[in-house]
Amino acid sequence: MNRTWRKWEPEEIEVLEEMSEAYTIKQIIFRLKRRGYRRTPWSIRKKLDELGYSNRPTLDNYTCNEIAKILNLHTSTVSGWVKRGWLKGVKRSKQHYQVRAEDLKHFLKNPPSRIRNRIAAIDQLTIKYLVG
Repeated sequence: MNRTWRKWEPEEIEVLEEMSEAYTIKQIIFRLKRRGYRRTPWSIRKKLDELGYSNRPTLDNYTCNEIAKILNLHTSTVSGWVKRGWLKGVKRSKQHYQVRAEDLKHFLKNPPSRIRNRIAAIDQLTIKYLVG
């Protein structure tokens, strides 16, 4: 498979900037495609990173991996909280859970007694960044 690199057009970058905070990568791909542009999810993520935008829209959900990365924890720690029922999450695939921001906020304010000290040790600015 021969892939060629194409320079980003100003209109493509404009679409990325408009949609970066509120739309998923798939939605951005769809919008670009409607305008005649074809980009891979990887190239969109890379360009968003170069432009200083998050790869994650400000939607009301997180993956365990996203939560773990922000809180500087291991992914298995966060998914373990979901499996134990401490953190409410919806199973999206065999190994992946989706957690609503509201549920994460509730969990971080009222953690189980066994991990209360661990949660208290997390930087409060990080938690505020994560759940507002």
